[in-house]
Amino acid sequence: MTITELAGKKSFLVTAELTPPKGTDYGKVLEAAENLVQAVDAVNVTDGQSAVMRSGSLALSHFLLDKGIEPVFQLNCRDRNRIALQSELLSAFSLGIKNVLCITGDHVGLGDHKDAKQVFDLDAVSLLAVVSRLNEGCDMKGNPLAGATNLCPGAVVNPNASPVEPQLLKMKRKIQAGARFFQTQPVFEISLLKPFADEAARMGVPLLAGVMVLRSAGMARYINKHISGISVPVKLVEYLEKSRDPVITGLEIAAGLINEARGVCRGVHLMTIGAEELVPQVLEKAGIKKEKRFSETEVE
Repeated sequence: MTITELAGKKSFLVTAELTPPKGTDYGKVLEAAENLVQAVDAVNVTDGQSAVMRSGSLALSHFLLDKGIEPVFQLNCRDRNRIALQSELLSAFSLGIKNVLCITGDHVGLGDHKDAKQVFDLDAVSLLAVVSRLNEGCDMKGNPLAGATNLCPGAVVNPNASPVEPQLLKMKRKIQAGARFFQTQPVFEISLLKPFADEAARMGVPLLAGVMVLRSAGMARYINKHISGISVPVKLVEYLEKSRDPVITGLEIAAGLINEARGVCRGVHLMTIGAEELVPQVLEKAGIKKEKRFSETEVE
């Protein structure tokens, strides 16, 4: 089921992020997926996140489908030219994948192959337009396909940007290019979402707030120092620092953000950075009961 179809059935969506293994052993990541299956509506599979070399998003997305989990297949423009991107999209749809998150990709300077050559033949906006063309039955040059796709393309926005106007303009361009849903970078001040939520509501496009589960003050400080476009407020860093159990405190912070987001946007996208076992706990603290997720007939 696509994110837009889910949004038509639920008033509040929950997705979570899962990272492919750095290697061929999928045991731990599929075990983590089993932990998510009844807790969330879909699982977003990262693609070369932070420019670290790992197994691809397509393989894990396919494995999730086999387990009855709806994947959101991430596809970045950093590592592929337009021929490879279109080929990957056709392959994904042929394997039964419906949702694709179109991203530009992090600079290789962040990752573990700093001497890698970046491609960036297309950017996220033009990749969204490519998905629209494939859905119409032709490639980006207008050549007919032997079978069209029916993919649901999504995109990312960053409410933390200052000034915010260029991000809002980019959001509008992504909608015009075909984006049917959005997820945001992690936010720690829900008030930042409002202009994006207003635009998404005006255009009838679901917006999912990015909620990261912090586990320590050190993690928060690392994010502020090394992760571009994300900012953890000083008061939260100090709160974690003074906590006797920073993991529980991090869960409480995330649950509070989820509850704030419930009145602002159509759902949340949870990021736990390799601690997917925390997803059911944070949803429980937010009052979102495990047994209520993943029901296609539910209308909240």
